[in-house]
Amino acid sequence: MYDFRVIEKKWQDYDAREKPFNIDLEKAEKPFYNLMMFPYPSAAGLHIGNMFSFIGSDVYGRFMKLKGYDVFEPIGFDAFGIHSENYALKVGRHPAELTPKSIEYFREEQLKMIGNIFDWNSEAITSSPEYYKWTQWIFIQLFKNGLAEKRSSNVNWCPSCKTVLADEQVIDGRCERCSNEVEKREMSQWFFKITEYAERLLSNLEKLDWTDTTKNLQRAWIGKSSGATISFEVSGMNEQIDVFTTRPDTIFGVTYIVVAPEYGLVNKLITPSTLETFENFKEEVKNMDLATRTSISRPKNGIFTGSYAVHPLTGEELPIWIGDYVLAEYGTGAVMAVPAHDERDYVFAKKYGLEIRQVIDCDPSQLPYTEKGKMINSGKYSNMLSVDFIERIDEVSDSIKGSVNYHLHDWCISRQRYWGPPIPIVYCEKCGTVHVPEDELPVMLPNTDDYIPDGSGKSPLAKNLEFVNTTCPVCGGPARRETDVSDNFLDSAWYYLRYLSPNNESAPFDDELVDKWCPVDMYIGGNEHATLHLMYSRFLAMALHDMDLLPFEEPFASFRGHGLIIKDGEKMSKSKGNIVNPNEYFESHGVDSLRTYLMFMGTFLEGGDFRDSGMDAMRRFLNRVWDIATMPEGKSSTDLKIKMAETVEKVEYSIKNIKPNTAIASIMEFVNEASKETCIERQLVVDMAKLLSPFAPFICEEIYSMKGGKKRTILEDGFPSGYEKYASLAKTELPVQITGKMRGKVVLPQNASQEEAMEAILADEKLSKMLEGRTIRKIIYVQDKIINIIV
Repeated sequence: MYDFRVIEKKWQDYDAREKPFNIDLEKAEKPFYNLMMFPYPSAAGLHIGNMFSFIGSDVYGRFMKLKGYDVFEPIGFDAFGIHSENYALKVGRHPAELTPKSIEYFREEQLKMIGNIFDWNSEAITSSPEYYKWTQWIFIQLFKNGLAEKRSSNVNWCPSCKTVLADEQVIDGRCERCSNEVEKREMSQWFFKITEYAERLLSNLEKLDWTDTTKNLQRAWIGKSSGATISFEVSGMNEQIDVFTTRPDTIFGVTYIVVAPEYGLVNKLITPSTLETFENFKEEVKNMDLATRTSISRPKNGIFTGSYAVHPLTGEELPIWIGDYVLAEYGTGAVMAVPAHDERDYVFAKKYGLEIRQVIDCDPSQLPYTEKGKMINSGKYSNMLSVDFIERIDEVSDSIKGSVNYHLHDWCISRQRYWGPPIPIVYCEKCGTVHVPEDELPVMLPNTDDYIPDGSGKSPLAKNLEFVNTTCPVCGGPARRETDVSDNFLDSAWYYLRYLSPNNESAPFDDELVDKWCPVDMYIGGNEHATLHLMYSRFLAMALHDMDLLPFEEPFASFRGHGLIIKDGEKMSKSKGNIVNPNEYFESHGVDSLRTYLMFMGTFLEGGDFRDSGMDAMRRFLNRVWDIATMPEGKSSTDLKIKMAETVEKVEYSIKNIKPNTAIASIMEFVNEASKETCIERQLVVDMAKLLSPFAPFICEEIYSMKGGKKRTILEDGFPSGYEKYASLAKTELPVQITGKMRGKVVLPQNASQEEAMEAILADEKLSKMLEGRTIRKIIYVQDKIINIIV
């Protein structure tokens, strides 16, 4: 048994003193940028979920360093924004006072303890003026290039956080931070025009080496729909209602139009006799969340405006209704209702006795029939197939044009809070809206005791007249500052660039270093940011690229989204009292045990179940590793060298493919075999420590030092090699049958698992083709002998 407290303290002190992982970014010959999502200092400390993410990323970085790369692994703090501010308000402290103390605890008591190869010289803190000066500078570049504009819009308002939220920060109608129901408010806000990049954001996903789950979440959020925009003239007015539909083939089945209560023309459409009914209806809808309004199963409510639209092909007058299931911010805010072929329209028409007109051939009992098919009751287009009509849509009428629609909306970045970067805009009665001159940045966040949001829709800064009143940078006359601060997701959309030159006073980032180190080689973090941070970072990189400020348009070459941790089979929560404090395990089991167990307890990309019994078992395993390291030195058996050859291959494959649990399992197998020997060769001990070092760095550094290691750290000594002769002895040819017929062979390590066998088969060009398009019913696997795949 080894004293983990003594050994871990020794190597933590060594890392702090010698800084072996700080990188000379200019001289590095083999750069590898390994990034992890930096934390919000918004709690009493980092929780086990943070550690799971950081350590998983560090395992990859340590592996790449073993493989000979100059690994840059920076860390910092996402210290501005609603997360840190809400925590400060909760504990009754000023965010400017509490945030630095939280950062100090996170850094000194947690992050410096966990053995990550952080380069602390590159620390970036988003709430420091040295950082947010350049966040403001980026805002100005977007403003100058027409990508930032202030406009009135129906926005998401969180009554608990007392601020506007972006669409991406609303989950099922609730604030992603506090879970309170979100309301809709008409307010003038700053937006970034991310929608101008919708198609690029979508198409670029095809070439990114990202987790499929993450890419699919982005695809769904961008939400591309191909269809047509159809214009309906409003009867008796010089106005028209445009609708977007993916089913223009049902145009002859339109029997009424429905607009959202917030639709721009609604006050013109409402006739005097329905005005009072409309006001009551609008108040009811205001209190409904988006998930309720768009639910297919919920009863649909509406009122008739008293106005009519003209069908562009038949001239028929169509009643215009207002429906609570139509949203102003989706599509055009208006829909053509085809109740025979749309579920929501059908329910609405049935409720209010509106006409249901079938225009796609099917048995009437099947209505609402939502599939494409043969058009009927469609004038000269009757008997035409839906697909043919849609293909020729631009030839039908000047009022109908083929078009593409996206679910993605512009990014609302205004926040009516105190703790954030002031938006660098000035309003002048003579000159209008102008940006603060770049040489006057940063616009400093004033230190004030009046920082608590009041729900008025204005930032606390609006009450600070010394801050608000200024002079116009164009004419020198009186002007007032913008008092909203920007969304903290703007801070984090570019932090990977600032890490490369955090002390640069003349530019946000060093062009030469960005060219050398970016895009980021590997980014590991949570999928919960798929439509937030990851989407915003991609947009900003594209925008800066188009301004010739970045040489690339995709910031992260590879991204892996990991799973979530549960505790003893249940989701962690304060109410259940099952929150895991990692610091407690530093003391009771050791950092190495915690790191290794977190990587072993489940599949990293899916998550795992944290159990104390697993921590105890990992502690015992590391004691066995120590026992192997302290065995008498002597010649090892050929079988053990064959086992090491297998282990080297399995660890390399597993870490490359983000499967740390299988890498650790293979090291455990080696330890089991080694424990049967009476003595062991020094190199086998060193190589065992190298393979384990990404997971348990401190014990492995001690073993390396104890065995005469000459490098500053074990990671500089290189990945284990020289086992090729033994690797060939460890291979076996596995015959492959498909439904009982011999189809070929694959070469595998001895004692390979069924999963490894199937991976090899699917990687074989000939065998994989035989399985294409077929369902595997059963697999019969006899290890090292044969596999039979029943299809």
